[in-house]
Amino acid sequence: MSAILEQRVRALRTRCRIRSWELRQRAHAKGVWFRLRRVLADAASAFAVSEAEARRLVAEGILSEPVGDEIEPPKTILFVAAEVIGRLDSPRGIAVSLSAELLAEPFLALVPFPDTQRARRLRRQLR
Repeated sequence: MSAILEQRVRALRTRCRIRSWELRQRAHAKGVWFRLRRVLADAASAFAVSEAEARRLVAEGILSEPVGDEIEPPKTILFVAAEVIGRLDSPRGIAVSLSAELLAEPFLALVPFPDTQRARRLRRQLR
């Protein structure tokens, strides 16, 4: 075999190993990425909040999204009303996308789109 052909074969084998690793990781995740994308699809805006603010919101009765505990490292993901964001000390807006910036934040407050099932559930929860 020529040197160029051997190089192409090595590159192909490397791509195959990487692809099989990615598929294995996806299978081990058991749908967590789909559930996280589903949560983000319901969010009109996202904010990074401090640990103290997240704890205070949980103490007020806001429920944490279960998918946050399935990610490593675990995250506290809360859906809150837009008015609640205004009361927080230092919320930092971040893009609602499956990005490194969002995944790096341990405490997230998401504001749902209005007139969705999640927004109605949030209004009932706050009563």
